[in-house]
Amino acid sequence: MSNNVTRVMILTADAGFGHRSTALAVSEALKIRYGDQVDPVIVNPLNSPQTPAFLRDSQTDYDMWVKQVPELYKFFYEASEVIIPTRVLEDALAVLLYESIKESFTTYKPDVVLTTYPLYQAAISRYYKTHRVHIPFYTVITDLVSVHRLWFHSKVDGCLVPTRIVAEMALSNNVAADKVIITGIPVYPDIALETRPVDALRAELGWKSDVTTVLAVGSRRMEKLPEMLNVVNHFGGSLQLAVVAGKNEALFQQLEKEHWHIPVHSYDFVENMPALMKASNLIITKAGGLIVTESLACGLPLLLTEVIPGQETGNAEYVKNTQAGFVINSPIELLEALQHLLENNGALLRQVAANARRVGRPEAAFQVAEILWKAALAHAEHHPAHHTHPSKPGSKSKL
Repeated sequence: MSNNVTRVMILTADAGFGHRSTALAVSEALKIRYGDQVDPVIVNPLNSPQTPAFLRDSQTDYDMWVKQVPELYKFFYEASEVIIPTRVLEDALAVLLYESIKESFTTYKPDVVLTTYPLYQAAISRYYKTHRVHIPFYTVITDLVSVHRLWFHSKVDGCLVPTRIVAEMALSNNVAADKVIITGIPVYPDIALETRPVDALRAELGWKSDVTTVLAVGSRRMEKLPEMLNVVNHFGGSLQLAVVAGKNEALFQQLEKEHWHIPVHSYDFVENMPALMKASNLIITKAGGLIVTESLACGLPLLLTEVIPGQETGNAEYVKNTQAGFVINSPIELLEALQHLLENNGALLRQVAANARRVGRPEAAFQVAEILWKAALAHAEHHPAHHTHPSKPGSKSKL
């Protein structure tokens, strides 16, 4: 084991799934690529006792706002986009999160920092200014198109963006051109590393090998999925269905009781999503940044049945504009989409899958890992006294 281990601190939050999933993807890519030379630690400053309670609670309140009052959520999301409120918000966040950010840096003494959540950047910048330090600091944006202005901060060393559209947004929000790098949104490395043929994957999963396979992925935020699955169940033809309830217990129980006319494999929750995606022909899901990005990375055509106004609208538009899938507003639209995709021996389905592969970025986590690694090494050359972590700690306290 190296005497000088590079410590990467990845700051995240638990408002939704995408921020932590991105953090986990980069952490795993670092470990795969650099082994014992690197020590990635994932930290959630919002969970620190130093963080005001209303900010800590914002993570659990997120689901309530999105599900119960989506139009009000959209209003506040868009209202906070104008420049003056954003500057006021950044100044407030710099004060409110300063102590928890300071605690994170003091505890973990990183060689390089990545944030997958936009609220921390102003506080990090204030910490650097107060303590007259500058550790390489990167932001990776976890939304494909609908990106809040808070994501863009001029003091970062790198703004890692998912698409050219977001790169242009970063430039228009005063991020220097040499700091803007298109990486895609990091997805779990297993997506890039899973290269087994479809037949082998389906055999391992216990699925039929010779039929068109529809994967449906739900969550606690999805309400329309049962009526959409009813269309698949009665579509006719040679189909099989795999459904992941996403810890939605009511949905899972409903799946178990349903009278199915096609082969169905239902799961409450899975840890092998890349295998399920790569064993499928298309996916029915919501327009969340994480699931959309993973699907594109797998070359999997998307049928998006639910879209959170504001935050997810851009994801849905991106899928539609790249012709990597369809936005479905009703069961009859799902019926029409399935018919068009599967007719003529699946000609359109193959074309949409090719479009998804064209815009998907399965290697994004490894690209981000390499950027962080090189930045840490360059910083260590100029600040050798800082780079003195004797070994990887046996256990990490993750806030």
